[in-house]
Amino acid sequence: VKGGRFAKMCEPAVVFSIILSDIIGDPLDMIASGPAYPDLATAEDAMRIVKKYGLVLSESAIECMKEETPKALPNVISHVNGSVKQLCAAAAEEAAALGYEPVILTDCIDCEAKAAGEVLAAIARSHAGDQKNLAFIMGGETVVRIKGRGLGGRNQELALAAASGIGGLENVCVFSVGSDGTDGPTDAAGGIVDGSTSKVLAKKGIMIREVLEENDSYHALKQCEGLVITGPTGTNVNDVAALLIKGN
Repeated sequence: VKGGRFAKMCEPAVVFSIILSDIIGDPLDMIASGPAYPDLATAEDAMRIVKKYGLVLSESAIECMKEETPKALPNVISHVNGSVKQLCAAAAEEAAALGYEPVILTDCIDCEAKAAGEVLAAIARSHAGDQKNLAFIMGGETVVRIKGRGLGGRNQELALAAASGIGGLENVCVFSVGSDGTDGPTDAAGGIVDGSTSKVLAKKGIMIREVLEENDSYHALKQCEGLVITGPTGTNVNDVAALLIKGN
């Protein structure tokens, strides 16, 4: 049914496709493998990958891959009902209701989690003295480069990476959470830190740089009550992170 084949099998019936996107940019041919959207890839593309990596496939698999997927589906109407873009917009709306001036930085973040956390910390240092209530919001899905043997997730690592940069700042916090309520192989959805986090951890002999090298953000955040635990939310539209500055 992938690659538009489901909609093709439904012809001549009209298919109204309601889409919950968990992919940055909402590429309709990739979300859930595009069962009701024309496939932008070709059989030739697939065979090129097989040859490039020297994959050994059965004859039946090869024959199946040679069958071209639909390139036009006039019987389909598609509607994206939820995405990270809408998640960021909802976060901005809630921030405004709480008295913050929201700024959506991006809904396409896809860099390393530590780098994203450091960027939010840098923004905090630039605006901490503005005497304004500000909410800087970013959405997307970061990645973690595994070096150590600790426990954590991309949202927890993002938050902890921001902690050093906002150390000592008052009325500033950074949080990052997964919209599905899970983050890595943990029971947390993400993490939250403020200007006191690095000091609290240091008093316990926990150095943030060492923790990040070991990819052990979960245990560090647990030591400072910085884990965000929501349980499964029943949806998934990537992650959202925010920097909150209370200036008045």
